[in-house]
Amino acid sequence: MAERALTRLRNLLKLEIQTRWRERAFAGGVAAFCERWAEDAKAEAVQPGLTQEIIDRLSQYADAESDERERLLNSLLELLDELPPPDPALENIDRVGQGQARHSEASPAGDRNETRSVHQPSPHSETAETEAPEPSDTLERPITDLKGVGAKRAEQYARLGIETVEDLIWHLPHRYDDFSRVRPIADVEEGESLSIIANLRGFSQRKYAYRKELLQANFSDGSGTVRINWWNQSWLKNRLSVGKTYRLSGVVGLFMGHKTLENPYFEEIGPHAIKDGPIMPVYGLTAGLRNSDVSRQAQQALKLGLPSLQDPLPEQLRRHHSLIPLTDALRQIHSPESPEQLDNARKRIIFDDFFYLQLGVQRRRQEIQHFNAPSMAVEDELLAAYRSALPFALTGAQQRTLDELRQDMAQRVPMSRLIQGDVGSGKTAVAAGAMLIAAANGFQSALLAPTQILAEQHFRALSKLLADVELPGGVIPNVSLLTARVTGQEREAALAGLADGSGHVVVGTTALIQENVDFADLGFVVVDEQHRFGVGQRAAARDKGGEAAVPHLLVMSATPIPRSLALTIYGDLDVSVIDEMPPGRTPIKTKRFLPTDRERLYSFMRRQVRDGRQAYVIYPLVEESEVLDVGAAVEAHTRLSEEIFPDLRVGLLHGRLKGAEKDDVMRAFAGGALDVLVSTSVVEVGVDVPNATLMLIEDAERFGLAQLHQFRGRVGRGGHESYCALISRVNGGAQAERLNALAETTDGFVLAEKDLELRGPGDFLGTRQSGLPDLKLANLSDLSTLHRAQEAAQDLLRQDTDLSNYPQVREKVERFWRGHGDLS
Repeated sequence: MAERALTRLRNLLKLEIQTRWRERAFAGGVAAFCERWAEDAKAEAVQPGLTQEIIDRLSQYADAESDERERLLNSLLELLDELPPPDPALENIDRVGQGQARHSEASPAGDRNETRSVHQPSPHSETAETEAPEPSDTLERPITDLKGVGAKRAEQYARLGIETVEDLIWHLPHRYDDFSRVRPIADVEEGESLSIIANLRGFSQRKYAYRKELLQANFSDGSGTVRINWWNQSWLKNRLSVGKTYRLSGVVGLFMGHKTLENPYFEEIGPHAIKDGPIMPVYGLTAGLRNSDVSRQAQQALKLGLPSLQDPLPEQLRRHHSLIPLTDALRQIHSPESPEQLDNARKRIIFDDFFYLQLGVQRRRQEIQHFNAPSMAVEDELLAAYRSALPFALTGAQQRTLDELRQDMAQRVPMSRLIQGDVGSGKTAVAAGAMLIAAANGFQSALLAPTQILAEQHFRALSKLLADVELPGGVIPNVSLLTARVTGQEREAALAGLADGSGHVVVGTTALIQENVDFADLGFVVVDEQHRFGVGQRAAARDKGGEAAVPHLLVMSATPIPRSLALTIYGDLDVSVIDEMPPGRTPIKTKRFLPTDRERLYSFMRRQVRDGRQAYVIYPLVEESEVLDVGAAVEAHTRLSEEIFPDLRVGLLHGRLKGAEKDDVMRAFAGGALDVLVSTSVVEVGVDVPNATLMLIEDAERFGLAQLHQFRGRVGRGGHESYCALISRVNGGAQAERLNALAETTDGFVLAEKDLELRGPGDFLGTRQSGLPDLKLANLSDLSTLHRAQEAAQDLLRQDTDLSNYPQVREKVERFWRGHGDLS
């Protein structure tokens, strides 16, 4: 009769959730209820361990805040949901007093009952066949068709984008706890993943301020010890038995010389299971969803959905590359039988990622080749005059790149080229030369910048670069600016010049291609800071050329891009590399500092300002966070302006400011009206401030290498000796390696490859905003697989340009790229 006690408890927990966690469901209070329920549970033969775990969790309820109460109730309901389902006849027990009106209301938000909605009856229902016919494709069946997935669990999955059986099948583990390859505790360093089998030596509990409670345990495997910390999970002590053997897995930390694990996975095992533990998948989760839930329900999804799953990859191609079938790969990904099987499964999924990625890129490249573009030939004398008018000599790399652009623009096929170069390598001067070629042939050019203030900077730079060069007929190129700040007669004149052809070059933001701006003959488009734009903007820019021809396209990257990323995000573009810096640039001195060095750095900053220079202070967050122990820009600005530098002019810049407000702050700093600028990463793509000589970056470990290099590039632009100070408390692991790399080299190409290696493609340059579909497992540092997939994609497209003979492949490519560009 244990079901009766558990059913009563389940119903009371639901009622307590409905009444907003006010203890109204527990007559006489939680303590009295626990005492009564424990007696009932004992009388009805509820397992003693389960009873104790429930009582332990409920005992925390009276002193908990509302959000903690909600978490406790939900965790209890999840625990009950994992038990065998109760007899439906028992569901109405103890409902007296809940009110007749409740039966006509919708289920409460916290309801963990597994009852289906009307259109999804239980499969045991006699009317299930007529009320809810099953989808013909089991992959499209809702996640609620899986055992243990009710309305609340479905909401949790929905937060991860999982709504169907197929969605869950493709929710792949992001790592594995490999207990088949356990390591001695003594051999594991800080920051490494640890999978061990060890004995529990002892545990203790401590209470701290703000209702925090620490459960701490010490484990040993004979080679060393590790200390485990669980915060606000005191009920876990019921799963701990001194002297017993456990599996544990997590990332090793170091505290006062002791190796630690925070909230690791653990389970008790027999003492003889040390050498043959499983490989356990670890999934991405959301609040209320546990790894064991996802693992168990993923197995259900595989059993239900894999029979309907088709493998789009042609059999001959699969065999040629020694790839296992897709269904086998998915089974092994979710439940690996051995490290070798897991490697084979990952190899298949990674190849698929790259293959469909490359098919999309190559098809887009083919489509571009079918368009016509204006042919723009130019005499050597014009470019010679341009070089002579420049206040500096072009580097060899700049001249080589300009020659490549000249050759491309002379063709009737649209140029699609990427220029990548380090910060300050002179990309704009090359773009200006190409704009001159377009103007000399009677075509207009447009430069798109990510922000208004950068557009203004480009406008000033291009106006200077083209001011002393005459076009055929003795005309000086007309350069105009078109942003939201340009209004009235100035705006009307710019629009009129573009419409009648007298405007040769226009600089603006994406509004130039998104709004109703008419060009007489747009022949050349430059997109700056490409990772801020998507593929859609490239297509829209080409559309502005009219029906007869599309413009030539040039993309300028903000910082160097690893070769693998250039093959993926920019695979439809040819690549030019400016790998030579202009002479005379003084390297920026970069050094790591501890937080305890902050006052010394502030003194140095004051000396720089006293010498007439300016400084940046960068923070990773806008405001203080209770979750992340990092500084914040708003609080720092208040402290610096009121306590540290009350006599200096300290500005604040962050992403929550409106666009016009951000521009005003940057103009004030660039114009010398501010001495110090406190900012978040919004300053990463910033304007030139030649007078700025010091970049101080707080919590520097929270930024990627490419981003840190971009920050550093904000200083050192005026010929003065410049400095970059990296403040960080980390002293080991990948974060420290990243900071050390920045301090050791100023070569952006070296740093780009290192950044991709350390952070992966998901974080590098915000690639998810760049038209790159989400990859399931592929790491873009895996160049060998990327090249094999690229060759396979090119071979298949040579056989069948539109993939008409491979409809499954075509459909997969279109689904893979959906929302990232037109591949029809």
